[in-house]
Parts: sequence; C-alpha cells; structure tokens
Amino acid sequence: MRASSLRLTATLAIAAGLAASCNSTDDGSGSSSSTTTNASATGVWGGSDSSTGLSITAIINSAGEATFIRSDGVQFDGTVDVSANTLAVTLDGYTNFPATFPDSSDHGVGTLDGTVTTASTLSGTLSFTTDGNTAVPGNWSLSYSTIASNASSTGAIAGNYTDSTSGAVLSITSSGVMTSQGASTGCVLNGSVSTNDSSHNVYEVAYTYASCTGTYAVLNGVQFTGLATLNTAQSPTQLLMAVAGASTTAKYGIVSTLSSS
Repeated sequence: MRASSLRLTATLAIAAGLAASCNSTDDGSGSSSSTTTNASATGVWGGSDSSTGLSITAIINSAGEATFIRSDGVQFDGTVDVSANTLAVTLDGYTNFPATFPDSSDHGVGTLDGTVTTASTLSGTLSFTTDGNTAVPGNWSLSYSTIASNASSTGAIAGNYTDSTSGAVLSITSSGVMTSQGASTGCVLNGSVSTNDSSHNVYEVAYTYASCTGTYAVLNGVQFTGLATLNTAQSPTQLLMAVAGASTTAKYGIVSTLSSS
C-alpha cells in the first residue's frame, strides 16, 4: 500500500507540473508568470456607425496611434490599448475646420471601448461629449481593409495630389517632403510624411501652415500631426489624411481627401 501511495503521489505531482508549464512562462530568473497574446489593431479599417448611419475609416499605426474618421469629417484621435481582444481608447474629437458641432463647439473628449481581432474585425461603443456639453453617441463596426497590408514607403506615396475641397495641389517628394499652396485660402503648407512600419499602409504626417488669410488665418504657425493612408484601389489613387493641432487659444482638426494628379 505504501508503494502504491508513493506512485500515486508522484503521478499527481507530474500532472500538476505539466499543467503549470502549459499556463506559465519562465523568464529565466527561475520564476514563472502567465502570458496572454494580445490582438493587433494595426492597419486600416472601414465600416459604419449604427448610431449616426455614417461611415467610419480607422487608421492605426504599430505604436497604437489611431484616428477614426467619420464621413462628415469629424475625427476621433487617441492611443489604442489592447489587452487580449479588449480594446480601449481615450479620445480627443475634432470637427473638420472650419466646421463645428451643432452646439458650435469644435472639440470634445471621450472614450471608445470594444473588441478587436487581428486583421479581421474591430467594434466599439463611443462615449463622447463636446466642449459644448453635447453627448455624441456611436456604435462602430469595422472590418480590416484589403489595402491595409500594402507596403508603405516615402517612394510609394510620392507624387502630386489634388484636394477635393480646396483644389490645392499637395506635392510629396520621394524623401517625404510635403509642400502645398491653396489659392482660395492663401495657406502655404510645409511638412513631411514618413512611415515607421513598411508592412502596413499607414503613414505619419506633420506640417505647419503660413500665409493663411481670412477665416484660415488662425491656422498660421499651428503644428499639425496625424496619420494617412494611400488607397491604390481607387482610380485615381486616393490619399486620406487626418491631422490635429492646437494654438494657445484653440484646437483644430483637418481631414483631407486628395486624388493623385
């Protein structure tokens, strides 16, 4: 009986050890810890907002920086945090200058909480309030775009693009230098485009304006930063870019849809 008991004890100990090894990792220091594989939100996503009926395009880079662009030009920007398949984002929201929300504000803050499956689906519930204290609902259901996995480089994005709203021509060199001048606004744009992840069709952009006149004069000297993606599935090729910036007195967002020319 004693030998049988010892064998049973040894068998249970081995089984417990195998179970532990399946649910923990050794960091080399002799200690072990449980691990969780987090989904990736990186890429370009498209879908709709069932609360407003508007379409949504999301651009998210490998560092988690994200912009969610609604088809009315409102952009929601933040850094994505993913734990397993749970997604959470603290957001700043901007209307597309010089437009405003119905309460005349042009900025607000909120959160997006939802789920994401790598290169498949992303969904979330928006909780957002404008600076004018108006609640903006949102229920987003997005799918991974086929353009998301296109390789990115400054050479691939180089070219001339015409803004669908202002008619201004944006020029991008093969080294990523951006320049433009708007005939209707007088705005002279100088900036750059780059990519820190050549395996995804996501670009980081930064620029400033000078010489803007009229309503646009408030944008002079404001540093804008944001994200862009190049849609070669469109004919002509379309460049979608969303940026935000702030002066000492106000915050601004600009969404640009440009066609290759």
